[in-house]
Amino acid sequence: MEPPLSGGPGPDGAGSRDTGNRPRSAPAIADTGSRTARTQAAAQAGGGTGSGAAAGGTDRTRVRRLPELAVHDRATLHAVLDAGRVGHLAIADGCQPYALPVAYARDGERVLLHGSTGSRLFRHLAAGAPACLTVTLLDGLVLARSAFASSMNYRCAMVLGELSVVDGDDRLAALERISEHLLPGRWAAIRPPSAKELAATLVLALPLDECSVKISAGPPDDPDDDLDRPVWAGVVPVVETLGTPQPDPRLRHDLPPPEW
Repeated sequence: MEPPLSGGPGPDGAGSRDTGNRPRSAPAIADTGSRTARTQAAAQAGGGTGSGAAAGGTDRTRVRRLPELAVHDRATLHAVLDAGRVGHLAIADGCQPYALPVAYARDGERVLLHGSTGSRLFRHLAAGAPACLTVTLLDGLVLARSAFASSMNYRCAMVLGELSVVDGDDRLAALERISEHLLPGRWAAIRPPSAKELAATLVLALPLDECSVKISAGPPDDPDDDLDRPVWAGVVPVVETLGTPQPDPRLRHDLPPPEW
């Protein structure tokens, strides 16, 4: 629900949208050194240390595959979560794992989610089932001179933990937070949830106590003996844009669409 994305770096080092407050693209990295070195520089560019434990600070969240891509500051964790709209929430029901696509919003040091009270899996989560939330932002396709070296530029956050039910007055505030993350400015203009709608909605919170962040950025890292191959190599950026708003056919008022 945003304007076309510039794809350029922002002041927080994680890139930002044109309107300034939802980081999207990976930071620009000087074209020197290896892809690993450039990615480490991208990771460090997030800067700052927020409250709470460092990302990747537990044995379960320590990045083992390409650990040089791990980012440990919470400012970058927050930036990745704030940039996304959809995460995948994985749980195990008996011996069967499930991964649910969910809308979410970060609220300080927790992530808010909502779903139907009739959902068996959401009730399972509300009862304290362990879960894993992942948010991945694809920033580019990395076209190398070999299949093996071809890859993607991305930012990914993973959160482990148990969810708790958000109830009472906090539930309505949480729903507003989710709405404002997905549909900025709409909460003040639209009808709030009715008592019946609230009764049908389950709001859950996942604390950001156990997390990891991984960032890959920069051009391909081809071995020297592939550099003479007559194959184009580089990065094709992947950006997200909004299309032309399509009015509801039943719209009864001559109103402009949101200025996103």
